[in-house]
Amino acid sequence: EPGIIPEDIDGAFYLIHSMSQSIKDFSELEAKSAMNFRAYMDLTRVKHVVYLSGIVNSEQLSKHLESRKNVEVILSEGNYNFTVLRAGIIVGSGSASFEIIRDLVEKLPLMLAPKWALTKTQPIAIRDVLSYLTSAILCEECYDKSYDIGGPEVMTYRDMLLQYADVRGLKRVIIPLPIISPKLSSYWLYFVTAVSYKLAANLVDSMKIEVIGKPNDLADRFNIVPIPYKDAIRLAFAKVEQNSVTSTWKDSLVSGRLQRDISEFIQVPTNGTYRDVQVLKVYDPDATSIRIWSIGGETGWYYATWIWKIRGFLDKLSGGVGLRRGRTNLHEIHPGDSLDFWRVLLADEDRKRLLLYAEMKLPGEAWLEFSIRDNIFRQTATFRPRGIFGRFYWFMYMPFHFFIFRGMASRIAWGRMEIEIVFNDPSKVYEKE
Repeated sequence: EPGIIPEDIDGAFYLIHSMSQSIKDFSELEAKSAMNFRAYMDLTRVKHVVYLSGIVNSEQLSKHLESRKNVEVILSEGNYNFTVLRAGIIVGSGSASFEIIRDLVEKLPLMLAPKWALTKTQPIAIRDVLSYLTSAILCEECYDKSYDIGGPEVMTYRDMLLQYADVRGLKRVIIPLPIISPKLSSYWLYFVTAVSYKLAANLVDSMKIEVIGKPNDLADRFNIVPIPYKDAIRLAFAKVEQNSVTSTWKDSLVSGRLQRDISEFIQVPTNGTYRDVQVLKVYDPDATSIRIWSIGGETGWYYATWIWKIRGFLDKLSGGVGLRRGRTNLHEIHPGDSLDFWRVLLADEDRKRLLLYAEMKLPGEAWLEFSIRDNIFRQTATFRPRGIFGRFYWFMYMPFHFFIFRGMASRIAWGRMEIEIVFNDPSKVYEKE
């Protein structure tokens, strides 16, 4: 539709892929996205489009890389100058590759790794990728050409894991086992890391292929000195430690099961639902607010966190997202963020209201809301069951919900003090001696 994108555009980057949405038909999604983008660009006066693709030098390409190559063909047919930058693994805070490496090395002292651990690759730091992208746009010498971009080292995936461990001061042993099948390897990544099974399966399919860039003079032309892998890890971890990760693959909607606009779920239903409401009087709303905004991730859920972990493990077993996604920032929450197995729908710190939507596997839909108003803290869990099993699920877990939600509310409102909760009269809530 005309008007969605401004007509007066000089350059555009295409950075879209759909690999984590599906195992079988992601190539169709990527092709459709590319055709839509090309059609929109043809309605503008854009001079140059730069596409960040994957290195496709092997004769036998994975489905993932075949799809990238097909996108190149589609985008090249537009009415603009076109440049392709092809990269292998991109190392940066928040990237799926970095988070997978981080999960594996931080959690497993001993790894019996699949044979793809010996596949060679050429990782590149995200800072270098950004330098190439910004230097290539509107560079006439780059028009209608393709370039491979990579870091200064070629290494195996095993080397990448061990060098990460070295940077972190960890001792790790990795033993490649050729007998591990691709499917088993996908499940291994799925259970140990935060990635979905769909993304794990597509990554494993690609990890069998060597990804080494063809030499070119682009780095010299743009005065780029490629960052070594260990330095890229240090830079990525510096972002993590400073809580300055601006984006992460885990916050994308495809990392969970919420595939529609989150605004559609902000209106919490009241009809046909079950609710657990905890109402408490608080005397330090600012302290309570801080606890609300610190929930999840490393902080946990304040009460019976071990039960939350079991629920997350069971969710993983059933094909859900589990608790491994954590949270992007220790102190800030924004709409759209993933928060363990929840999705943040609304985060209004000024009005002291946080609304979450469940992305774990459930026979229905669930919301969890925290709010403070007039020194009254309210925690509301809402469940809309789907069918008879959904209703059975709610009543089966009701005893657990009673203790978990009650305990969590008291810890959020009062820290570690115990309280009595009077549901119908918040003014009678008092501290228990």
